[in-house]
Amino acid sequence: MKKFIPTQAATAALLFATAAAQAGEVEVLHWWTSGGEAKAATALKATLLAQGHSWKDFAVAGGGGDSAMTVLKSRVVSGNAPAAAQIKGPSLQEWAREGVLTPMDEVAKAGKWDEILPGPVADIMKYKGHYIAAPVNVHRVNWLWANPEALKKAGAKLPSNWDEFFVAAEALKKAGIVPVAHGGQNWQDFTTFEAVALGEGGVDFYKKALVQLDPATLNGPTMEKVLSTFKRIKTYTDKNAPGRDWNLATAMVIKGEAGMQIMGDWAKGEFVAAGKVPGKDFICTTTPGSAKAFTFNIDSFALFKLKNEANIKAQRDLAVAIMSPEFQELFNLNKGSIPVRLNMKMDKFDDCAKTSSADFVSTAKSGGLVPSIAHGMAVGAAAEGAIKDVVSQFWNSDKMTAKEAQAKIAAAAKTK
Repeated sequence: MKKFIPTQAATAALLFATAAAQAGEVEVLHWWTSGGEAKAATALKATLLAQGHSWKDFAVAGGGGDSAMTVLKSRVVSGNAPAAAQIKGPSLQEWAREGVLTPMDEVAKAGKWDEILPGPVADIMKYKGHYIAAPVNVHRVNWLWANPEALKKAGAKLPSNWDEFFVAAEALKKAGIVPVAHGGQNWQDFTTFEAVALGEGGVDFYKKALVQLDPATLNGPTMEKVLSTFKRIKTYTDKNAPGRDWNLATAMVIKGEAGMQIMGDWAKGEFVAAGKVPGKDFICTTTPGSAKAFTFNIDSFALFKLKNEANIKAQRDLAVAIMSPEFQELFNLNKGSIPVRLNMKMDKFDDCAKTSSADFVSTAKSGGLVPSIAHGMAVGAAAEGAIKDVVSQFWNSDKMTAKEAQAKIAAAAKTK
């Protein structure tokens, strides 16, 4: 019998058929639709397509809100879960407790995730010691943005503590410049509140009060001081602040209409888009009193249990791609955040990102790396929402005292 020798074309067809048999579909629930984020999502999609997998967007109107989670829950309950969904913080643990997330230990071990992720970050991505999610980036929340020209005009210096902050704010006010650009939305109030808690109370206080929700700390004298300082900031915002979007507040600093803004590093994207250069046209520095701390907000993908072997393979390849240095660099250059990997080269990043990355690494070692309560990283959704409501009520009330707000926060912290 004549031996069969396959032609090049037949070999190629065989290889293609084998690859096709192993290729799966990866369905991903995400909200990366704005310019830079969309570019990064496209890059992730391209990586998976290059491996022979197909990519399916699972988008729900209303961004990352309740409607998306409702649809996700119904899909999971009916046994039709996507491969991955954008979920973060303690919500990951809530999903894991339902038994619907899949352990990614093999991928994590091969990628040495325990070595390249700081402990506090790895802990959030795990449930009972098993990785159930892949982190995409790190946003630093405790940033103070300032317009150097506005400070110069007012004869004010960049503050390093809250006493200096109010001296600078007073100088800006006298110069006819809005001292603090703020948008009166509850998450913006809460971002300012956590910055004051960190700066006035320090890392240990922050952990006890806003991560562990320790009753004695919430009812103690430091919390009363934090609330008094927080409320004092409001007197340096303008009357048009209520309801203002954060990016419009950033625009006030860009134009020199306002001197300072307390906001996470997504604000940097607004400065850069306006053609401004860090260190020259705008200043990024830590919020007063928090130079040795780092409040983080991390986007991550929860990985759901699947039945189809090819789709499970595609899901694992997705997790590998998310944690790859190439994707971490590309995504974070576009997003304004920094890579979550500790061993990344930062050559292509700007000075603000380089500072952020260096502080991320150092605080991971010192214990100063803490989750942002204002951005869903520290406590369960119910307690976070209840505390957030009290903080905004206090910010907007002319009658509530710091002592009264403190008692309400302590009660809100018990919400399950």
